[in-house]
Amino acid sequence: MPRFMPKGIIPAMATPCDRWGNVNETSLRQLVNHLIAGGVHGLFPIGSQGEFYALTTEQKKRVLEIVVDETRGRVPVYAGTAALTTRETIELTKIARDIGASAVSILTPYFTNLSQRELTAYFTETAQAVPEIPVLLYANPARAKVGLNVETVVELAKVDNIVGVKDSTGDVTLTGEYIRATRGMDFHVLAGRDTVIYAALCHGATGSIASCANVAPALMVEIYEAFQAGDHERSLAAQYRLAPLRQAFELGTFPVVVKEALTMMGIDAGEPVHPVLPMTDDAREKLRQVLVGMKII
Repeated sequence: MPRFMPKGIIPAMATPCDRWGNVNETSLRQLVNHLIAGGVHGLFPIGSQGEFYALTTEQKKRVLEIVVDETRGRVPVYAGTAALTTRETIELTKIARDIGASAVSILTPYFTNLSQRELTAYFTETAQAVPEIPVLLYANPARAKVGLNVETVVELAKVDNIVGVKDSTGDVTLTGEYIRATRGMDFHVLAGRDTVIYAALCHGATGSIASCANVAPALMVEIYEAFQAGDHERSLAAQYRLAPLRQAFELGTFPVVVKEALTMMGIDAGEPVHPVLPMTDDAREKLRQVLVGMKII
C-alpha cells in the first residue's frame, strides 16, 4: 500500500478566536467551507498561523474536532501537533489520530536549540509512538531558531510513517536539496513560504502549506493547478499576483494580518491571542487597499 502523499495547496488555517484563544466555532466552520470552496487540496489547522503556541491542549482539541467534523472527508486534514517536549508532541499526535486527522505536521521544537541528533531522535520517537498516522516534518528556523539539515531529513525519510517536510525557510536552494537527496524514497517536499511556491514546484515540490491561502485560496490553487497542467506562464503570473498580500504581512505582528484580512472578508477571525495586538488603524487601511487592489474585497 503506498504511503500517504501530501500534495496541493493546503492552507495553514487561522484560528478564529478571542484574545484568550477561546474558539469561535461558527467562524471556524465558515472558514473551512470558504477554503474548500476555493478549491484547496487539504486543511492545516493548529499550525503557526493557527497560533498553536498560544492555545491550550483543550483549545487545540476543540479546533481539530470542529475542522474534521466540518470537512466531512472532503479533503485531508493535517493537524499541527508541535510542542516543546517529545512527551507532549506524542500526546497531541495521538489526540489528532483519535479525532480523525489524515496526517500531522510537527514543527521542530523551539527555545531549546536542539542538535540535529536530538531532532532526529525527537521526530523518530514521535512517529514510531503513533505509527498509524502519517507525519510531515516542519522546518521553520526563522521562528523555531533551529532548522533541519539535508542529512537529517534523509535519515528521517527512512522512518515508515514520516512522509514529507514542510520547508518554510524560503531558501529554494535548500528546498531543491531536500528534493534531490530524497529522490526514490517516497518522500515529499512542500513549500512553506508563499512567495516561492512556483519555484519549489519547478524543483519537484508536491505542493505548499500556505498562510495566504486563508485569504486567496483560489489564486493559490491556480499557481498549483496551472503548473500541473503545464501552463507555467499562468502559474508564474498567479504567483506574482499573490505578492502584495504576502508583503502585507509586514503591516502587523504575525499572525494578525491574515486574521484582520479574513474579518474584512466577512469571516470574523477575532483578535490574535495576546500579547499580539490588533493592527493599528493606519496599517489596517493599508491592508484594506491591498485586498481591494487584488479584488478580494
